[in-house]
Amino acid sequence: MNEILNILDKEHSEISYSKIAHMLGIEEDAVAKKIRDMEKSHVIVGYKAIINWDKTDREYVTALIELRITPQRGEGFDKVAERIYKYPQVKSLYLMSGAYDLAITIEGKTMKEVALFVAEKLAPMDSVISTATHFVLRKYKDEGIIYEDNEKDTREVITL
Repeated sequence: MNEILNILDKEHSEISYSKIAHMLGIEEDAVAKKIRDMEKSHVIVGYKAIINWDKTDREYVTALIELRITPQRGEGFDKVAERIYKYPQVKSLYLMSGAYDLAITIEGKTMKEVALFVAEKLAPMDSVISTATHFVLRKYKDEGIIYEDNEKDTREVITL
């Protein structure tokens, strides 16, 4: 199972069952069955394309938000996290160690839209102590994918 997951993770799920079977020396049907089983049991929770939106005409803003919260009695951080991850703007949500408790990645059409989301949805929550919003200015690498692999200038310097 782990071998298949490692291959899918490295190849970003673009690899065929037959190629995985060849790499592992097992039957293609066995690979397909194992992948279906992992999907059903939520070991594999989804597949997606990694898109460089800067190369399209779509305008959007990504922000990383740090939240310090007071966990709810008897439920810890989970109940607060559940309220937050249900918003469609929330792309990822992590429980963190260190200076803040939750890290959220959200997307919006404008900086103002993101700021309003924080001010109207996150900050007013009873358990939220503080927020810190960081806007992404440029993505260099995401999900293990390098967005622009700039070739180095290999010309030699000529000095007189």
